[in-house]
Amino acid sequence: MIKSMTGFAAAEKSAGDMTVAVDIRSYNGRHLDVVVRMAPGYMGLEEKVKGLITAKIFRGRVEARIQIKDESGQAAAVQVDMDRSRTVYAALNQLRTELNLAGDIDLDHLLGVGGIIKPVETVDDPEGVWPPLETCLSRAIDALEAMRKKEGDFIADDLGVRLNGIEDSVAAIKKDSGMLLHQYQQRLTERIGVLTRDTVEIDPGRIAQEAAFMADRSDISEELVRAASHIEQFRHIMRSDEPGGRKLNFLLQELHREFNTMGSKIGQADLSHRIVEVKSELEKIREQIQNVE
Repeated sequence: MIKSMTGFAAAEKSAGDMTVAVDIRSYNGRHLDVVVRMAPGYMGLEEKVKGLITAKIFRGRVEARIQIKDESGQAAAVQVDMDRSRTVYAALNQLRTELNLAGDIDLDHLLGVGGIIKPVETVDDPEGVWPPLETCLSRAIDALEAMRKKEGDFIADDLGVRLNGIEDSVAAIKKDSGMLLHQYQQRLTERIGVLTRDTVEIDPGRIAQEAAFMADRSDISEELVRAASHIEQFRHIMRSDEPGGRKLNFLLQELHREFNTMGSKIGQADLSHRIVEVKSELEKIREQIQNVE
């Protein structure tokens, strides 16, 4: 199965006075990297959150943003920032003095600046939040996975079309490479004729021997067999339920190696051009699988 590494999903769950909202995003990455952002009072649940995520996502960067709103009376609390209050009061006094302003500085002036009194979360029982959080997070992960799979289906369709084209090219290269012996014989005969101006009788047996030697040096049958095997393995990994991004990347490197070897062995122009076209397709596949889990 091909799944993309990029996606986004959100979910919300209410239970009594508690409301949990989860936003989860995933990005490309060589390894699994999970980042959880939530209020400090609930960070004791971080490992549980990561456990749910890593049970279904195996590669890429995942960012989960969790908001927990407790509307019960016990959760309501405020905090006075005394350091900020003193700093603001001193600044207002300085303004009054330097600008020669009349009047006293009162509480309304301080509160008008903002940031003096702030709401704070009081968490008496973080574990009590886990049931609705688990439900909400599971929904978000499932939605994220659905999105990643949908995008992965598009990638798989594109890869399938490109692999079909490469298989056709492999078949054509195999067919054309079977004519190399005859082409080498013809080329040798023409070259010798040009060099000797057709004044020397050419020994057909010697020409055949030299052509066979050149054809043997240009033999790519092993590379063609391995390339076909790699393509079949590529398709098998795409059909597998296991994440296959790393394996596909490795196989793609092996395919590159086989076609590079073919290109270095064959000096025939038409075959070389076809191999260059295949390598171009392999590069497009490489770009696609960078986003495969």
